Amino acid sequence: MSPMPHFLVIPFPVLGHVNPLMQFSQVLAKHGCKVTFLNTEYSQKRMAASSSEQHNNNNENPINIVTLPDGLSDDNDRSKPVEFVQSVRATMPEKLPKLIEEVNNNNGNEESKISCIVVSMNMGWALEVGHKLGIKGAVMFPGSATSNASLDCVERLIHDGIIDSETGLPTKNQEIQLSPSMPMMDPAHLPWTTLGKSFFAPMLKEAETLRRFGQWWLCNTTYELEPGALSISPKFLPIGPLLPDDQSTSTSSFWQEDQTCLDWLDRQPPQSVIYVSFGSLAVMDPNQFRELALGLDLLDKPFLWVIRPSNTNKHNNNYVLPEGFKGDKGKIVNWAPQRKVLNHPSVACFVSHCGWNSTIDGVYSGVPFLCWPFFGDQFQDKAYICDVWKIGMGFDKDENGLITREEIKKKVEKLLGDEEIRQSSLKWKEIAMNNIAEGGQSSENLHKFINWAKE
Repeated sequence: MSPMPHFLVIPFPVLGHVNPLMQFSQVLAKHGCKVTFLNTEYSQKRMAASSSEQHNNNNENPINIVTLPDGLSDDNDRSKPVEFVQSVRATMPEKLPKLIEEVNNNNGNEESKISCIVVSMNMGWALEVGHKLGIKGAVMFPGSATSNASLDCVERLIHDGIIDSETGLPTKNQEIQLSPSMPMMDPAHLPWTTLGKSFFAPMLKEAETLRRFGQWWLCNTTYELEPGALSISPKFLPIGPLLPDDQSTSTSSFWQEDQTCLDWLDRQPPQSVIYVSFGSLAVMDPNQFRELALGLDLLDKPFLWVIRPSNTNKHNNNYVLPEGFKGDKGKIVNWAPQRKVLNHPSVACFVSHCGWNSTIDGVYSGVPFLCWPFFGDQFQDKAYICDVWKIGMGFDKDENGLITREEIKKKVEKLLGDEEIRQSSLKWKEIAMNNIAEGGQSSENLHKFINWAKE
């Protein structure tokens, strides 16, 4: 019998990539694979600071964490995508071969050497390094299969005149379908459109690298959730939802999770709490923040609201609660253990930015959504939630582009009274869970991938 493969997992160093790739690593380790996880020194410091107790317990951690510098000092701004990607690419590739050699030497025998490198978007250079060393390569996408399909179809979109070849932006107002079995989409919401014109040319090169060296494009989704998108390429392999063991000692949060919110949830009635969280990157306009705060007051229902610390200043969140805000029925935290929150029986609905990680968290928890997308592919995720799976609703903006407090109250009450959406949410939860049960499609796909890496 062949030895189990040794995976080197390398996420792009933002939480929306680090988190799903750590979950994927935990799943691989649970299946008996050896896993080395490459973090940047800065990301690892943040993760260690957010959960020092877990990170000091490496004896029980089946995942070997190693680090490399990202080329920036601790006080540099990492919120500018083009500059950050350039720094990573200028610094890490030359250091990776030596790190691989050190990991292999530490493992002692030939059979324990790294056999497959798995990267997220913007880290395709690592697959090229691995290819030169005779190591297999795969991509684990943190976004939806629909986002992957957009990336795979980018040359066709340019050829058909749908997007501009230099900026990636739409050439005109229209709706398109990437394949006949996919929902209509606005090209203005393609994943790269909000990252700036200068990001598009490097992204085209990245897509080509991933196509060339990534033999599988792994997706945190299921066939039932996105059948049309998964039919775009035979490389796409759905293995979701990624559900590592809750007892795992690995954590991948950049902020300390406030566990007191779980005790607070225990004291609330069943299906009563409005959970509000907009992920790790979204920034809200102060006027909109005011409307949201006063809308939660107006609801007169218990709410759990995550007001995340700033990504550029870890001590301040840059938001000021408005005058007149009472908040006496709610609890506000900096960061929450989201999966535990969504699976808590007191949670009634999820007001979400519809990032893919949060979307998958909500689907497998069976919680209805109120969709509040901010940019890019979050709008496409909202279309699936509201129009395809029918497990949520969106908000309407007023003439000033604001979602008013009255609109928030109206939509929350409408959603909580919609039995069809609640039943649909439970149906999709069952479909997701069946996929990762033994013999389920995603479970079988994961075994297929592990066996491929063994060969």
